[in-house]
Amino acid sequence: MEEIASSVKDLELEKGDEYRSFLHGDTEKDTVWRLGEAPEYDLVNRTFRSGRTKDWKPGSLEETVQNLVKTWEMELTHKTRIKDFKSIDAENFSFSVNGGKTMTGEELLRAGSYNALLASLEHGGANNPPLYKSSQETFESSHEIFRGVFPNGFAWEVLEVFSGPPTVAFKWRHWGKMEGSFKEHNPNGKTAEMFGMAIAEVNDELKIGRLEVFYDPSQLLTQLTCPYNPKR
Repeated sequence: MEEIASSVKDLELEKGDEYRSFLHGDTEKDTVWRLGEAPEYDLVNRTFRSGRTKDWKPGSLEETVQNLVKTWEMELTHKTRIKDFKSIDAENFSFSVNGGKTMTGEELLRAGSYNALLASLEHGGANNPPLYKSSQETFESSHEIFRGVFPNGFAWEVLEVFSGPPTVAFKWRHWGKMEGSFKEHNPNGKTAEMFGMAIAEVNDELKIGRLEVFYDPSQLLTQLTCPYNPKR
């Protein structure tokens, strides 16, 4: 735990956000940002603080894991070059969902997090068409869809950590209020949430070398396609 606390202090030096590292400072002077500059997380941080079910002690293993994953998600969403990622072991990084295809960092960066996480929904049935088709979306279009659905952010938290480094197993929750349309489905104004598990292999610098995610991808989209509740 002393080594973890030391690494956390090192990360704090580079923070430009309460929950995410490597947004500002000297380490990011050559970073290429997708939108030309580092992102702001005020809205999603507000959603996180108001809707979280856990408030982890600063410096705890749970908070460390939570902030590491938030940092990784930020880099995946907003940095355009793997070499600018500081949260992963870029040469060895791999990602998979529910034991499916293993993706490299470059492959994941091209696809985008939403397309990778929802790829298994690609094939529906005659009476059950797919709710989302990753093959028809780009990185940009997928993020445009879900930013529109959750204009105040799609927050994420760690619920429980079962084991510490180097193999970190944890349970998580993702949530946001549906205030925008999803495809042809109007907003219902309700909080949509999903739950899952993950296993992350990290090195001595707390950089992720392997990330495996396990969850039911239909749980979110089922909530987004429920009937619209008209405004009174």
